[in-house]
Amino acid sequence: MTPSHDAVHASACENCQTPLQGGFCHVCGQNAHNPLRSFGHAVEEVFESFWHLDGRIFRTLRTLLSPGRLANAYLAGHRAPYVAPLRLFVILSVLTFFVAQLTLHFGEVKLPEPPPTEDGKANLVAAPDESGITFSKQTTVDAVIKERDQMLEGLVAARTTLPPGLGFVRERMDQNIFATQRLARERIAQLQPDHPVLAQPDRYPEGQPLPEVPEGSLISIGGKPFDAETNPVRIDWLPDFANRWFNKKLARAEKNAPRVTQEPELFFTRLIGSVPSALFVLVPVFALLLKFAYIETRRVYLEHLVVALYSHAYLCLCFLAICLVQAIGNLFASDSFGAAIPHRAVIIGLLAWMGVYLLWMQQRVYRQHWIITLLKFSVLGALYFMMLITALISLVLTTWVNT
Repeated sequence: MTPSHDAVHASACENCQTPLQGGFCHVCGQNAHNPLRSFGHAVEEVFESFWHLDGRIFRTLRTLLSPGRLANAYLAGHRAPYVAPLRLFVILSVLTFFVAQLTLHFGEVKLPEPPPTEDGKANLVAAPDESGITFSKQTTVDAVIKERDQMLEGLVAARTTLPPGLGFVRERMDQNIFATQRLARERIAQLQPDHPVLAQPDRYPEGQPLPEVPEGSLISIGGKPFDAETNPVRIDWLPDFANRWFNKKLARAEKNAPRVTQEPELFFTRLIGSVPSALFVLVPVFALLLKFAYIETRRVYLEHLVVALYSHAYLCLCFLAICLVQAIGNLFASDSFGAAIPHRAVIIGLLAWMGVYLLWMQQRVYRQHWIITLLKFSVLGALYFMMLITALISLVLTTWVNT
């Protein structure tokens, strides 16, 4: 009599038919539970390869809170109770910067509203007390006219140097030109209501479009605006294909300047989303620095890599906490400075503790004297900080080009 399928499942591995002695096959490792017959096991199997919903993730995070304890346990061979360092780092980095995209915001910089004029209209130029040059300080009509002409010449000259695409900046300059003429006229009327200049039309009539000017560029090559085709940047030691690639990216970055200025939130979100990729490069480099710093310990590179992975996993965990604290602070946002002190104090405390944690972890793992540990920690920290700044600059430029 042929045994039923259920009986085979209960007594033998469905993959290799080896008699089972527990929840997993001791030959091929397959789980004895069939996910097709239990929705709970099906869900568990989906998440198991990434999250390990078997209690180990919580045990791992609890152990990670103690500096160096998790790294020492893993290096000592106690690997079964904990999530592997690479898996933990992936989980925390992806989760952290996903939350960061939702909680951290970088909106447009809001300029203070200029004060209204006497007729109730908005004053589009800088507030008199802020600019340092005001028509109200002039006591003669000639002085007002002279100052007006100087301001107009400066605005018109700056208007001609704007790079392509910055039309919204040019519109603001046009408004300032019109407002400069209007304020000068108002001051002249105060000083001498019957002065002949008041009967003359403004040089740039308000409401009329200003003369078109040639588009400029943020970059000037040989006194002429940059152009990727007709006036490119040329780096002598680079081959032609590299120069073409560089100029193409430079043109793309210049073209994206208006969009980044007008939509900083989009730029910031994409920048945050690209940080995990940079960390995957920085972590093995940091492990290499640990290898050189502790070469006398004769530890293999992979042991230092474990330390680097757990270090960065903890940094991600702290940054995740900072994001959540900031989100809570935003819920209770207030104009009062005192109301923001609690959550800012928590954030500052977390940032300070991150450095203390890493120093403590380094001392516990490598077990050297505190003075030697502090010296090596300082050198490693300086080198890593320079690498981090370089990586951030590269991320900013790459995100700017690809926005």
